[in-house]
Amino acid sequence: MLHLLKIEWLKIKSYKAFIIILSFFCVGILASNYMVYSVFSNLSTNQDTQVVVQEFNPFKFSGVWQTVSYISGYLLILPAILLIVLVTNEFTYKTSRQNIIDGLSRAQFIGVKILLAFLLALLSVLLVIATGLFFGFRSGTSFEWTKFSNVGYFFLKALSYNLIAVLMAVMIRRTGFAIGVYFIYMGAENIIAQLLDVWSIKLKNANNIDLGSMGDYLPMSASDGLLAFPNNPFKELAKNAMPTEYFGVTLIMVFFYIILASGLSIRSVVKRDL
Repeated sequence: MLHLLKIEWLKIKSYKAFIIILSFFCVGILASNYMVYSVFSNLSTNQDTQVVVQEFNPFKFSGVWQTVSYISGYLLILPAILLIVLVTNEFTYKTSRQNIIDGLSRAQFIGVKILLAFLLALLSVLLVIATGLFFGFRSGTSFEWTKFSNVGYFFLKALSYNLIAVLMAVMIRRTGFAIGVYFIYMGAENIIAQLLDVWSIKLKNANNIDLGSMGDYLPMSASDGLLAFPNNPFKELAKNAMPTEYFGVTLIMVFFYIILASGLSIRSVVKRDL
């Protein structure tokens, strides 16, 4: 597998789209967190909000891992798009067929793409850890591992987004069309998830039936549901009206969708013509 990764690296190391998108992603994680950090810093200097902000500072080490993981999660669309571009290019320029002719098995071909999705998710985690350390120390609080598990949930979200991107790429095999479908699917799922969440609230408040936030059981929404912004006074007020958060169920759904996306991607490459 290391040999296959070396081949993959030779393909992408000088590819401009790879360099540009990955650079935007790296800078974007730091910039987006800095923007939120600046907002809270400015609020802390305001006499009307100073007390509340000092009590609820999401960039203290007690909450920074959750905060940075949540904010950075909004940028995971970038490595997903990068994967779509890299995988669909294999079909557009017939390099997938050439790799098979040169002795690569179909399973190896898709296997290295799935591994690339894993490595990009791992890179995302390393960026989040570095960003968390930067803002945690900048907050002036002592280092601690509280809520570091959110970094693990971030990894699952990144991997989920990446594998769904690989699945769409191997099924559609056209760069522009695949990216378009990915965005359309994200939007459609978000709308459906919101409707399911409203239904969940009605079931709980009107019928006393608590099925949890059903929107979190959809493929991408499940991984989104693993991460939330740190608790704050406004969030606490709305908790009583909201359905129970069945975190364990959501976590199981994420693992299920990761396995499903990987399996369908392998099946698509192994069974279909290249």
